[in-house]
Amino acid sequence: MNFIKTTLLLLFISFLGTAQKVDKTKNTIPKAQFIEELIAKMTVEEKLGQLNLPTSGDITTGQANSSDVAKNIKEGKVGGLFNIKSASKIREVQKIAIEQSRLKIPLLFGMDVIHGYETTFPIPLGLSSTWNLALIERSAQIAAKEASADGINWTFSPMVDISRDPRWGRVSEGSGEDPYLGSQIAKAMVKGYQGTDLSLNSTILACVKHFALYGAPEAGRDYNTVDMSRIRMYNDYFPPYKAAVDAGVGSVMASFNEIDGIPATGNKWLMTEVLRNQWKFNGFVVTDYTGIMEMSEHGIGDFQTVSALALKAGIEMDMVSGGFLNTLKKSLDEGKVTIQQIDNAVRLILNAKWDLGLFQDPYKYCDLIRNKTDIFTKENRAEARKIAAESFVLLKNDNQLLPLKKVGTIAIVGPLGNNAVNMPGTWSVATKHELAVPLLKGMQEILGQSAKVIYAKGSNLTEDAAYEERATMFGKTLNRDSRTKEQLLNEALQIAGQADIIVAALGESSEMSGESSSRTELEIPSVQKELLAALLKTGKPVVLVLFTGRPLVLVEEDKNLSAILNVWFPGTEAGYAIADVLFGDENPSGKLTATFPRSVGQIPIYYSHKNTGRPLTNKEGKFVKFLSNYIDERNEPLYPFGYGLSYTTFKYENLKVSSPTMTFSDKITVSVEVSNTGNFEGKEVVQLYSRDVVGSITRPIKELKGFQKIALKKGEKKTVSFELSVEDLKFYDSNLDFVAEPGVFEFFIGTNSDVQQKVSIELVK
Repeated sequence: MNFIKTTLLLLFISFLGTAQKVDKTKNTIPKAQFIEELIAKMTVEEKLGQLNLPTSGDITTGQANSSDVAKNIKEGKVGGLFNIKSASKIREVQKIAIEQSRLKIPLLFGMDVIHGYETTFPIPLGLSSTWNLALIERSAQIAAKEASADGINWTFSPMVDISRDPRWGRVSEGSGEDPYLGSQIAKAMVKGYQGTDLSLNSTILACVKHFALYGAPEAGRDYNTVDMSRIRMYNDYFPPYKAAVDAGVGSVMASFNEIDGIPATGNKWLMTEVLRNQWKFNGFVVTDYTGIMEMSEHGIGDFQTVSALALKAGIEMDMVSGGFLNTLKKSLDEGKVTIQQIDNAVRLILNAKWDLGLFQDPYKYCDLIRNKTDIFTKENRAEARKIAAESFVLLKNDNQLLPLKKVGTIAIVGPLGNNAVNMPGTWSVATKHELAVPLLKGMQEILGQSAKVIYAKGSNLTEDAAYEERATMFGKTLNRDSRTKEQLLNEALQIAGQADIIVAALGESSEMSGESSSRTELEIPSVQKELLAALLKTGKPVVLVLFTGRPLVLVEEDKNLSAILNVWFPGTEAGYAIADVLFGDENPSGKLTATFPRSVGQIPIYYSHKNTGRPLTNKEGKFVKFLSNYIDERNEPLYPFGYGLSYTTFKYENLKVSSPTMTFSDKITVSVEVSNTGNFEGKEVVQLYSRDVVGSITRPIKELKGFQKIALKKGEKKTVSFELSVEDLKFYDSNLDFVAEPGVFEFFIGTNSDVQQKVSIELVK
């Protein structure tokens, strides 16, 4: 019997290998020649089909031929699909294109693989807080390996939108407020997804989004108007997009917002002048979901008009709207678009398919063996656990309350203490949420028999049931408790009374941030604040484990608590990673990449602001008439950009520069000695900031210019050096020329953006 089973298995594997073989000799001609010959064979309708990206829904295995989208694929009216998951289903659909369409052009298959596939990493804002580019790249590499093993060859990631307004829910999907850090992360993500060879079956096409300025909507309300100067665009918001383009990203997604009065999807200055002419981008541009159709709501034309506008602006692929497929033939006949514009768009789509190796082997991403061996593996989950632990930011730790000892009785209290489905965070569409590890399980397994863990929910997410439903969409329920607020609180206090220490698991649900999840109030929901206050009144030590997808207003919590650990939404291994840090098996080393305000009224708030003519730091909370301050709040944030504590302490000394002057052809080195002066091994993010003291236009008070994450043993000292050239001192001036200007530059190195110690140089011609 075993012999028969083995023989059948070998025959099955042999069949799979045979099934995936294609005649590769047909594509030995050069890429450009192959694509031009293919375009020459295409009808107008087939060309427009290549520009069409519908969503199919999740086609059931065995039903691909009878699905609604199958007819269009057979007729050559589909260039790609998204939202199908699994190699077997995707193989069926690809087979329709290869075997039943006239020209047998393979399809692209896309998915929002944002921060992992089935193995899910921290939300992007959390990933950025690691300040560890190697780990960030590795997370994208693992995501690409898993997604490609399941049939996906294109991800709508990375999202690199700079955002300085935490009311905007999609701040959770980006890398924070800083253009330099955002640029480094953009490059790392693109490299992780695409590798060095897109034809490998473990790499996938990346798509940088949302081009452009999507993270700066008025009032922090998603999809809202964006209005800013071009100097701000080029200096503060464009750099991460350009960095992704420079890194070779294969595709770009247009944003929903308008720019200079024209929606990005139809903005020729943005898509052609900036992206193609200035930055030399040679991939293709896809709209966001129904982006073409939505331009009519902006008030710039009917469906046919805006579809033609998008094509002429430089859009190559239409996601879901169907505007290209259904209106461009008429516009072509009426002379409103040209066949050259259509052909150019088709050419760029076909280029991407060639680069992915789909013309050589359209089934290269449909390996049913890899599908079983490369996804949600023990090794991938171990890396996700390590990366999650490095993303956590220790906001407060008075009297070294943390790390906790693995003894006694520990009470976990709070609506997020025992909930698996919220742990992966927003935009975790491929995740098997039920397999994520909640805090309770993680702590119980790590502690074993060494300590006792008890749990009470304590409160619902919010008192408002309708609000909680909006905040737990997509099936990510917190299982709202029907008991009264008083009953839940009494149970929590009873549990707390049995404990030596209380871990309060509070904050946002995963869908309180993300797309279409803007908030006007940024405090922890009031019912949770009441729970926390009651726990503090017990007199027991309380540690706040904060779940959030954005900066929150935590003035009361900072004042009243001894320890706050911000864990964002850590991914599938959440509970283990949190326990690792709480008990000191991992020392927290995350640093904030977005400023935490003291009040919503301070927003937008960011470290690299400019001085006014009447500046006042107002760190003492004093009001001075006729200076730039509030009458009811201090100027500075609660936690600055770059902030984050450790279980150990670090000392900075001997800040120096290699030369007091620098010419345009020189390089200088800025260095500092960093010592671990505490009782634990730890990692520190050493941050370099500069200030251009006098410029032809006003310049920020500080700008991040470099960072290094170093590991130091107890008592160890290292010299950390940064080498700078004139390129690092350039900015876009009033003519939008990228220049460095002679004059004095100040350099600061420290543990966060609030560093004051500095050295100066003079840049001379």
